Amino acid sequence: MVLFFIVLCLIVLSYFLLNKRSVRGKTSLNLPPGPSKLPIIGNIYQLAGLPPHRAFRDLARKHGPIMHIQLGQISTVVISSPKLAKEALKIHDIALADRPVTFTSDLVLYGNSDIALAPYGEYWRQMKKISSLELLSAKKVKSFGPIREQELDYLIDFLRLSSGKLVNLHQTITKSINNIVCIASFGKNIKYQHELVEFLDMLARTNSGFYVADLFPKFKFLYFVSGMRSELLKLYRTLDKVFDDILKDHEQRRIIDKGDHGQEEDLLDVLLQVKNKGGLEFPITNNNIKAIFVDIFAGGTDTSSNTIEWAMTEMIRHPRVMKKAQDEVREAFKGKTKIKETDIQCLTYLPSVIKETLRLHVPLPLLIPRVCREQCKIGGYDIPVNTKVIVNAFACSTDPEYWEDAETFKPERFDNSSVDFTGSNYEFIPFGSGRRMCPGINFGLVSVKLFLAQMLYYFDWKLPDGLSPRKLDMTEIESSIVAKKVNLQLIPTTYAPQ
Repeated sequence: MVLFFIVLCLIVLSYFLLNKRSVRGKTSLNLPPGPSKLPIIGNIYQLAGLPPHRAFRDLARKHGPIMHIQLGQISTVVISSPKLAKEALKIHDIALADRPVTFTSDLVLYGNSDIALAPYGEYWRQMKKISSLELLSAKKVKSFGPIREQELDYLIDFLRLSSGKLVNLHQTITKSINNIVCIASFGKNIKYQHELVEFLDMLARTNSGFYVADLFPKFKFLYFVSGMRSELLKLYRTLDKVFDDILKDHEQRRIIDKGDHGQEEDLLDVLLQVKNKGGLEFPITNNNIKAIFVDIFAGGTDTSSNTIEWAMTEMIRHPRVMKKAQDEVREAFKGKTKIKETDIQCLTYLPSVIKETLRLHVPLPLLIPRVCREQCKIGGYDIPVNTKVIVNAFACSTDPEYWEDAETFKPERFDNSSVDFTGSNYEFIPFGSGRRMCPGINFGLVSVKLFLAQMLYYFDWKLPDGLSPRKLDMTEIESSIVAKKVNLQLIPTTYAPQ
């Protein structure tokens, strides 16, 4: 008890000393308005009880589309309107091009040497170029079509065997998507699938920017007293060993096949080829490669599987939408026993269902935070250097000034609409915008469209007896990603195409 009070007193004393120092020189700044703050914790208390993106949207409705808040020791600006998001992500893209460093990202991304969270600079430019031209180009994504189709065949077979039985769609879809990412990345599945999924779940929770130790970075002891740290380290070491084994296996295979300069079959082969070729300003290390694969798994698995689950959830809640989507798919593929990726390009309503799902269930509702590297003005307010800037993409995509019946699931709103998620329509930026926009959109979304098309074509879906569609639990987990807290469980019934 005595130790507790000593620590508490030190925290309070440190707060006032640091706060006094930080206030100097800032009094002349015209900072954005915001809610009142409490000593030490700032505005953390106002996030309790809701996922951060919803809490921030509610605060923005009271305090305006640009707010200055204090999250522990982190000075933060939250942007919640499409107009100001455009200012931040387009006009001041370079000034806000940096990323924050957290305990989790520094550890599991090998010193933030990935692409998503790497500091803005020449290393990031080099890796972004490699990603765009070598890893996630349209040609490369298309080359993985047979992998997607094979895994989908396995899924359809499983669902046929489960016809009339209750299926946990979250677990089933996540496993299938994870298999696709594994095989595309390494040419095979890996043994520690469960640990990988657990690792990604923990990464989403601890790297959200709201992990208590990251809100008080000057109090280093918080990293050690947190129960998350030891668990994260355990999972990290397991996956690090897995990555080492895979790298060793690929390197040995390359030595054996050194005379073969044909097209590489997986993403790791591509990176090893770039690494061994040399000539880069920043030579690629094995740790850099591991960090990039954490990005690929985090983005490729969660985004796709959660979007599929949310889309099925919304369609089961809205039978009219389900029927319309099924009618389109079954008419388009009438008489076919197998659907290929090239077949689904003719669909028009299902893409609208996917867009509407992404609008209401933004995969990363708070875009990966930016850090101000050059003082700038947004909405007429000063944004000081080192300020953390968060764009609430969820608030933008549910802004009633831009969306009629903003809270209603209505895919028809995208019929004959030019609004898309490519980063130029700031009311709809589920994958960000600007220089640091997600580079792997196509890698994830191609699976979403293919999976949904076949699930609707081959099966009718219903809830277990006694459960009303409108009573489905739509609660979101408190994480950096938007996932259902309660897994969606449905009963598939095999449909015989005529």
